[in-house]
Amino acid sequence: MTDSPSPFWFKSSYSGSGGSCVEWAPARVSATGIVPVRDSKDPQGPVLAIHSNAFASFVAGVKAGEFDTI
Repeated sequence: MTDSPSPFWFKSSYSGSGGSCVEWAPARVSATGIVPVRDSKDPQGPVLAIHSNAFASFVAGVKAGEFDTI
């Protein structure tokens, strides 16, 4: 994902103020079908490239409480 200009990153609205934040770059999705995701504490670190269908399924699962801990 280094072959094009830096995307604009958005921080998850569910991230707490403790620094455990996830960021994503939605502008890349329509052009590539890939959702770039990174750790906001390490903006120069690795970026996960997740297919948009998989990312949408993950978000739906989070909203449905499928990943809640007991």
